[in-house]
Amino acid sequence: MGYIFAYFYPFSLTASLAHRGVLFLDEIAEFTKKTLDMLRQPLERGDITISRAHSTLTYPASFILIGAMNPCPCGYFGSLTHYCTCTTKQIIAYQNRLSGPIRDRFDIFLSLTPVHLKDRVNEKEGSLSVQRRVKEARERQYDRYSEEVCNGRVDYQRLLKSSPDLEDHLPFLHKLSSKQHWSNRMQVKVLRLARTIADMDVSVKVTEQHMWEAVKLHRRPQSEKHHGAGVIGESLT
Repeated sequence: MGYIFAYFYPFSLTASLAHRGVLFLDEIAEFTKKTLDMLRQPLERGDITISRAHSTLTYPASFILIGAMNPCPCGYFGSLTHYCTCTTKQIIAYQNRLSGPIRDRFDIFLSLTPVHLKDRVNEKEGSLSVQRRVKEARERQYDRYSEEVCNGRVDYQRLLKSSPDLEDHLPFLHKLSSKQHWSNRMQVKVLRLARTIADMDVSVKVTEQHMWEAVKLHRRPQSEKHHGAGVIGESLT
């Protein structure tokens, strides 16, 4: 797992240290726009380039990006136990600190609620069980593409060719995207996410239910109420 140690390592090198792992940015809204925009290349290509006066170096940087942020500056917007002191303008400005191009590169958006200690006893599925299902889903993807590549990285045309049933859902996705003002990149991410959900469900075909679940996970919360911290996660594919 790669962490951001701004005082010890340049941000670009820290991103490379997270190669084939997880890069977790806590309080992601507090990072500068310039710093976050540096993530666009590694998220798109899986590497990062550093240019200097006399040389240019490219480092591997293929990682899962997870970002966590509060719903507002004070952190209590939507809380059931604390009073939020932020104005509507402040809340919107804070949530818009992540630029559109950066948001487009996230696959999953989640709003989290506080977890009580007693609720941990009632966990439906343990980590080992989830790990096993993820590993099996990855193996199915490796077999489908005949190489070690997952739905999140495979070429889009190859994704459609290997799962032709995805094209049956394109009219629905286009109609929804026109209402949500989703970019082409976001639409492709929904298709990739739906294919991954089907793999986790041990399903050869991508069903309507898989598409709806992908849409629900990808639809980012904006004006609805949050409870506690909001988490934005890059795809685990």
